[in-house]
Amino acid sequence: MKKHYLIALSILGFQAMSFGQTPCDAGRYSTSIFANVNVTSDLNYGQNSGFTGANTQLDLDVYEPTGDTETKRPLIIWAHGGSFIGGSKTDADVVALSNEFAKKGYVCASIDYRLGMWPIDSTNSIKAVIRAVQDMKASIRYFYQDAATTDTYKIDTNNIFIGGSSAGAITALHSAYFDKECEIETYLSIAELNALGGIEGTSGNPGYSTNVQGVINLCGALASYGYIEAGDVPVCSLHGDDDGTVPYNRGLASVSGIGIMYLDGSRVIHEQAEAIGVQSNFYTYTSAGHVPYFGSAVYMDTTINFIRDFLIGIQGCTEGPLQSANTPLESVDLYTLIFCGLGLNETSTELIENPHPNPSDDLIAITLKDGVVLSSLQVIDLFGRVVSNIDIDGSAVILSKEEIGAGTYIVRATSSNGMVSTMKVVFQ
Repeated sequence: MKKHYLIALSILGFQAMSFGQTPCDAGRYSTSIFANVNVTSDLNYGQNSGFTGANTQLDLDVYEPTGDTETKRPLIIWAHGGSFIGGSKTDADVVALSNEFAKKGYVCASIDYRLGMWPIDSTNSIKAVIRAVQDMKASIRYFYQDAATTDTYKIDTNNIFIGGSSAGAITALHSAYFDKECEIETYLSIAELNALGGIEGTSGNPGYSTNVQGVINLCGALASYGYIEAGDVPVCSLHGDDDGTVPYNRGLASVSGIGIMYLDGSRVIHEQAEAIGVQSNFYTYTSAGHVPYFGSAVYMDTTINFIRDFLIGIQGCTEGPLQSANTPLESVDLYTLIFCGLGLNETSTELIENPHPNPSDDLIAITLKDGVVLSSLQVIDLFGRVVSNIDIDGSAVILSKEEIGAGTYIVRATSSNGMVSTMKVVFQ
């Protein structure tokens, strides 16, 4: 997405004219200027095989402001929550969000996507995310196709946003930022990814774009913060710091109470975005759990107002703000990245010699270079977890398969003056 967002910013003035006299003219997009919303239900945007192999029809509902005469309107595509095993496009939270933003002049679409996994484990949950991402991308293409043909919904394709709640937010985040096959290799082989249909998928409307201008992340997470790179599209995140289902920081995500895999929550996403210059609007629901806006008018109002300010800011509007960002909680450790070569330089030997033997089925020796004083030496697994902090005593360290276990690991050495070296080691 990064290559398109920079272009979009350069033509912002042209986009402004396409909305009318000015963005947010007469309160459009900043206030609820429409009293009623027209809903068109069960529009088919594609189909694909579900986790059992059976064909699944993919439908969406479109929400439009009644009586609107604007011919180029921004679009928000929403995906519901439900841990990738339940939920629907008619869930109360995505319906409320769709209605509220349609009243402000947006077109909204609430999508169904393929659900289900069995058994419930990390591999199958990853496949479920990929299927959902493929379906969301098909829904984006659906509206690009409409704009290029019948123009039924009068969408400004320079202003398409995607978002969701919980699993839907995970879907939207990965739709925007998971854009390289190698990023998934920690979890699935590229052959397995391609067997599922690849990153873009085959859920419908081939040949059209999947570019978006921003992501709305409500209590979601990424497999790795490193998916967000300089030049990527902006993100708006809201998350409770006491979330026990999808981690606020880095932590274990759960499906039906079963801990599945470590994910980087909104706190880490915000830290990465800030570090590399990607716009990130972040609000913490202090002392709140998972999706606190579900069933709470107060939390829902906060959520709507914060998203509203994010969206009108991108569109060049000056109204507001209605809801200010607050200070993120908890500190963040942006761990060493371990995919696509990011952060893993196997020739980075300023501090330590190449480990030997490597691979090994028993012991691996790591030798410090002359004069090096280390402040820490860590062994990190492929989920970014520190599995061992090594005490430094002398000029060599011996890693033991018996203590660490079989697998592929990253050894991260940090010197007393802050230099870092990383190496891959393998216990067979």
